[in-house]
Amino acid sequence: MNQESSPSELPGGQDPLLLLKTLQSLWTKKEMKKQLKEETRRGFAGLEDPLAGLLDMLESSSDWKGKGHSLGYYITNELQLWIKEHPAVQQIGLKLKKLQARVFRILVQCQPNLIDPLINIYQLLTADRSYLLGHVSHLYYNGKYKEAVILSIKLRLQQDQDLEKMCTPLLLQDKTNLVEAYVAEYPNLQCKLLQILDAWREPSFNIKDISRQYQGLIDYRPDKFNHKTLSKLVFRLLKQYNLDPALCPNVINQQHLGSLKYLFYKRFVEKSMTQENWTDHVQSTVGDNRWLQEQLIHLLVSYCDLNTAARWAFHYNFPKENLPYGVADELQRLKIQERVEDAERTDDYEEDRKKNYYQLPIPRENIHFLQTWDEMQQCREQVLQPGQVIGIDMEWRPSFGSVGRSRVSLLQLAVKDQVFLLDLLQFQEEVEQEKLAHFIQTLFSDPAITKLGYGMSGDLASLAAMCSTFKNLNREVQGTVDLFTVDKQLQKCFRDWRKDVRKVDVLSQEQSCEDRGFRQTEKGLSLLVQHVLGKPLDKTEQLSNWEKRPLREEQILYAASDAYCLLEVYRKLSEDPAAFGLSSDLSESLVEKQATKSRAKKPLNKQKMPSTSKQQSKGVVREASSPSPITSPKEFSVVCDNMLQGLGRYLRCLGVDVRMLENDDDHRKAAEIAWQEGRVILTSGLPYQMLQSQVGEGRCFSVNCSEKAREQALQVLKHFNVQVALADIFSRCQVCNCDKYVKISKEKMRQLMQLGGYLTEGDDAGCLASTEKKQETDAEATVPESGSPQLVYNPNCQWLDESDLNMESLTLANGTALQLGAIPVKMLDKADPSYFYCCSQCGKVFWEGSHFGCVVSQFKDILVATKENPSFYELS
Repeated sequence: MNQESSPSELPGGQDPLLLLKTLQSLWTKKEMKKQLKEETRRGFAGLEDPLAGLLDMLESSSDWKGKGHSLGYYITNELQLWIKEHPAVQQIGLKLKKLQARVFRILVQCQPNLIDPLINIYQLLTADRSYLLGHVSHLYYNGKYKEAVILSIKLRLQQDQDLEKMCTPLLLQDKTNLVEAYVAEYPNLQCKLLQILDAWREPSFNIKDISRQYQGLIDYRPDKFNHKTLSKLVFRLLKQYNLDPALCPNVINQQHLGSLKYLFYKRFVEKSMTQENWTDHVQSTVGDNRWLQEQLIHLLVSYCDLNTAARWAFHYNFPKENLPYGVADELQRLKIQERVEDAERTDDYEEDRKKNYYQLPIPRENIHFLQTWDEMQQCREQVLQPGQVIGIDMEWRPSFGSVGRSRVSLLQLAVKDQVFLLDLLQFQEEVEQEKLAHFIQTLFSDPAITKLGYGMSGDLASLAAMCSTFKNLNREVQGTVDLFTVDKQLQKCFRDWRKDVRKVDVLSQEQSCEDRGFRQTEKGLSLLVQHVLGKPLDKTEQLSNWEKRPLREEQILYAASDAYCLLEVYRKLSEDPAAFGLSSDLSESLVEKQATKSRAKKPLNKQKMPSTSKQQSKGVVREASSPSPITSPKEFSVVCDNMLQGLGRYLRCLGVDVRMLENDDDHRKAAEIAWQEGRVILTSGLPYQMLQSQVGEGRCFSVNCSEKAREQALQVLKHFNVQVALADIFSRCQVCNCDKYVKISKEKMRQLMQLGGYLTEGDDAGCLASTEKKQETDAEATVPESGSPQLVYNPNCQWLDESDLNMESLTLANGTALQLGAIPVKMLDKADPSYFYCCSQCGKVFWEGSHFGCVVSQFKDILVATKENPSFYELS
């Protein structure tokens, strides 16, 4: 039986370096782990000074400097445990200080997992703080900013340091995770950090002024650290630390300025907002903020005229000396009394609007604005009738990118010849709120009542965010018909029709578009109403302030029309679906069908729905609680806004058809691409409001910008019910998005590289030797271990034949040159890969490597099994 001896029993002590050599020989033999542990502990007992001995061993080796589990880490961790059992070996006084000075040389080079044990063993938390701060400062001024911050966190020195000085170089290197860790346990530092970041958003501040102080910064990421990313970081931290946004006035001002610019675009470029509606939002956005008022005046000068700018300056009592050139003179000439202008033009506009847009076919007295539970009796009686068909819509104040989600202000319920507008903001008493909540839940969960909507999932999500009672409403909903599904079918028919017409004659196409009433300026529900009923829906009140009371008459009429038009569209489609290019059985159009390639699978979303009326028998009631129609990545095409390029790369890895905007592209380009190619827009923040209005509901999705790209990808796949199989991974070129490859064997690739001069004779000899070794390895691997399925890279893409390859010019039949120079020669020396995959569009060459397994591991929870890979779940 082995017994440990105390240091006192071995006065001479063992040589630490001899102990290290013994442990190194045992470390390489994994089967001797028990002996390694015994020898380590016996060695500690044999050392004259175990603490000094550990430093001798660490200074004589370097394996602990690299990532991963090292012998140095193992010895350090074991000593920490051993000291707890033998506290007498701990040092004090001058001897301890000398050891602390030595350990700092190791701390600046080691991995983070080694820092805590060393701090504990050498009692650094009890050392003089000025001494510790001096060592950290030495690191900092030698350009080791990351190491200085990590050590500061471990030694808990944050309260004694200059926060801005310590964190600025990390922010410039896009290491915000370290900055967040630095302030994690200190609320006062969290507030100070946000104030610093906010100061960097002052209009006169230039981020380059800071970066010049760190000219030697190796990992400086100017593309990652700009005003846009800075604002996103501030909003994320405000939410994370639960702090008042008023702490960051500059960021809030810039956000409101973005809202102002968007309102100017909607009013004066797109011309989709009324003057009254626009004025209401502008006044609400600007408020009493003098800086925003000044920006408003400058925008008015750019978009309007001096007279309009002067009127607003007069309204805000703006000092003349602060006004832009010309506005002050115009203000001087401006008369104080109000003048009614363009009255005749306004009357003409109203007549024009009635002539060109869908008009509500019921009298005004049949629109009921309900603000109390007592007023709800007629509504309840008509709406909750079995077999009833109801058009449903909701309105809320647009957020224009502000923090938080706006609450639903108005719920519209339309039945034949009646519209009920429920003013949800007025149901304030707890009893009334409970009754209203019960009514809404009863309505949406009753399968005998047909609920018509357009992009209803978004409305239900907003309702759920408003009240915790509706948190699970989306799962309980039954008997809904989302006309957005029909709209997608109509849009496809229209695109096919346009292609056919284009082949005949471009001029006749334009004339036919006019004859059939197709106007590309209309989107979403407005376009669907135009296709089916002949006139588009007037959406100028869509971005109204729906929280302001009383509502204007124009808002009331718009809200009623938005719900009632759903009834008319549904009725018209049910009468003659074939006239609109839909199946004679409308139910086939209301439930999306899978693509032809996936028909061999078990049919999905084909379940029969309960029918309770003649009108329902012509349609279908789809339960909202059932999943959206399943889509494969190959059938799902998106365009990513330029702030979501990381998301785009992840989706492309998974086989999704992705187009990405460049950094300098305008956000509106996403809407153009989406319309031309039938893609879904993925965006975030302020651009969402603008882009959604360009393409309609359901065709634009806002992702959470505070999440990592992987989480964003999971969010998108889940929302659109995209099911990814193993064969979809890397089925598209990561550079150009092409899904056509040329599959080339290793032997053929060797010939190509020889012909191209990329392979020397010496390299070739090495390759031949590796080929023989591979054949031996393959022979050994023919019988795999039981229960160990192998990942096989077999992407779901279009293969081209090797005959399409020109061996002389090293190009494909379409002239694309293969990028052979990018292939490391060592790849031909390895047993794997056996094949190379060449993109037929850009010539980029890919091969199976560790990245494939990494992506599979990251998304293993959402991958679906197929006949080719039925048991890949076991790999994780």
